[in-house]
Amino acid sequence: MPLADLSATLVLSAVPWRVIRSHRGQEHLPGLYWSATTGGHVVYESRLELGRLLLADFDPDVVGIAAQPFLMCDGERRHVPDFLLFRADQSVLIVNVKPADRLDDARVAEALGWAGRVFAERGWEHEVWSGADAQLLANVRFLAGYRRQELLEPVTVVGAILQTNPVLTIAGAEAALSDVCVVEPRPVVLGLLWAGRLRAGLERPLTGETELEVLS
Repeated sequence: MPLADLSATLVLSAVPWRVIRSHRGQEHLPGLYWSATTGGHVVYESRLELGRLLLADFDPDVVGIAAQPFLMCDGERRHVPDFLLFRADQSVLIVNVKPADRLDDARVAEALGWAGRVFAERGWEHEVWSGADAQLLANVRFLAGYRRQELLEPVTVVGAILQTNPVLTIAGAEAALSDVCVVEPRPVVLGLLWAGRLRAGLERPLTGETELEVLS
């Protein structure tokens, strides 16, 4: 169908365009990531793609994720983006993940430039992503271990308790929850960080002294 007729809702209801395969000795490491945003598995083709996928899953503005969402062609060129991200404000971001050392390749630059122009005409944003701050990614990857909110104690109740302490540390939050008989406070605090109910600077390693901000 014409790209102008393609909706994000239709893409999110479809299966990925390409099947992810793996074989002995391959350079890239594909896999499946369980996404808290989608409630199911999302495919990725490389560890670099997994990094962008983690950030998308952590972003509270992203409400839908589709990997390998569709094939786009104009008779001369063919292109399958890496991700379509659907936001709460109904906007769409198309993401192409490329290693930084490939961006100087003329063919890669031309293909990405063409894709960017086509998506702009459609009214969709286009991002070429080559990585992020290593510490930020490490923290998000760590917090992703607590993304299954249904396995934690009710975060709504816990969030209300922490509202009485608008500025505190991770250790302080754990102590406050222990005082109200939360048996395992640390997973709850880290789950609240993942869910966006608590906020911390993620450019440094997380420790007990990391300051937290309680969000409504």
